[in-house]
Amino acid sequence: MHPKALLDSCSELLKQVLRFDHPADMVLSRYFREFRLGPRERATIAETIYGVLRKKNLYAYLAQHGSGPPERRLAILGFTSDREYLSSALTDQELDWLQRCDQVLPEDLMELHRHNLPQWLVDPLKEQLGADFWPLVESLNAPAGLDMRVNTLKDKRADVQKELLKVGLKTTATPYSPWGLRLADKSQLGKLDAFTRGAIEVQDEGSQLLALLVDAKRGEMVVDFCAGAGGKTLAIGAAMRNTGRLYAFDTSAHRLEALKPRLARSGLSNVHPVAIAHERDDRIKRLAGKIDRVLVDSPCSGLGTLRRNPDLKWRQNPKAIEELTAKQTAILQSAARLLKPGGRLVYATCSILREENEAIAEAFSLANPGFTLMEAGPILTHMGVEHADTLVRGPYLRLWPYLHQTDGFFAAVWQKEL
Repeated sequence: MHPKALLDSCSELLKQVLRFDHPADMVLSRYFREFRLGPRERATIAETIYGVLRKKNLYAYLAQHGSGPPERRLAILGFTSDREYLSSALTDQELDWLQRCDQVLPEDLMELHRHNLPQWLVDPLKEQLGADFWPLVESLNAPAGLDMRVNTLKDKRADVQKELLKVGLKTTATPYSPWGLRLADKSQLGKLDAFTRGAIEVQDEGSQLLALLVDAKRGEMVVDFCAGAGGKTLAIGAAMRNTGRLYAFDTSAHRLEALKPRLARSGLSNVHPVAIAHERDDRIKRLAGKIDRVLVDSPCSGLGTLRRNPDLKWRQNPKAIEELTAKQTAILQSAARLLKPGGRLVYATCSILREENEAIAEAFSLANPGFTLMEAGPILTHMGVEHADTLVRGPYLRLWPYLHQTDGFFAAVWQKEL
């Protein structure tokens, strides 16, 4: 594709994405279905769009001083992969402006142009992290790599690693999860034999650690309460060695539908997807007091995934967080009723906000004296997680992109008294 046409595509897409009517990945997927582009063009367009979303404050500031449509100026700034290729599509005036933009030093910028976050998010993160705020910002504004979980029901991690190396994919073992492999960049895995036969699934290492906290045993009754597309469900099912009964509950039948092809590849037959109306659904009530382990991977702001979904910081707002915390409290309370005496409850989010994490866990402990808060560190150590002590803050699991190279995750674990 000619650089001018590519720049025009980026500009048009930015116009749509920056309305924030829909998630950025949904807008891009729709565009790529409509226009037949090669993998290189798709990658360049996606990289440009996500680059602008990561640094929107800075690029909007720099774009004020350029000429032409604002979306075009933003696209030029976000097009960082091959400036020489881009230059043939720019006017002399644009080239001069871009050169001046490149000479701006970070230390000369205001804070909002450096952190590229909405102010409502800056204040609680600074209060929570102190000096670690800026390392977090740097990590959130960088693209994430690609983690995979090896399906231990079918293969060993070392064997899959050797297999991938033979087809030119060099991976490293994830430092914490005993199931994980990490690629430095986002390679296309869909046509690999390891993927099609169900030996690997794309899953962030942090997400794998949440499944390890559940520590589901052979023959148990287990519930993944907010299963979504089932990444953690599959990990838990493999840990159960395809025995017992594993319910995958979700209010979205569409998301559960996406689980079906993954389930077919996985070789699991102990998973039972169930679409529910809400957390008080009668199908849940019938299981009250019968379940050994429950994972509540709660609906949340997703702000721990900003490396992958940078549009979320512009699409979320304090009112939405307030509504989410009310929902998280209700879901956790309903899920707790499923457990039999001695059962384990895991509450998790992919958020970095205290309101969605520690605050929810503390309120649950206060309201439910029949549940004992467990230390996450010893559980993970027991599950073969190395250096588990670096992942916990007090009793909780806390993962940060700048410390652990995972998405931002939180988890709390309780045991129901006998």
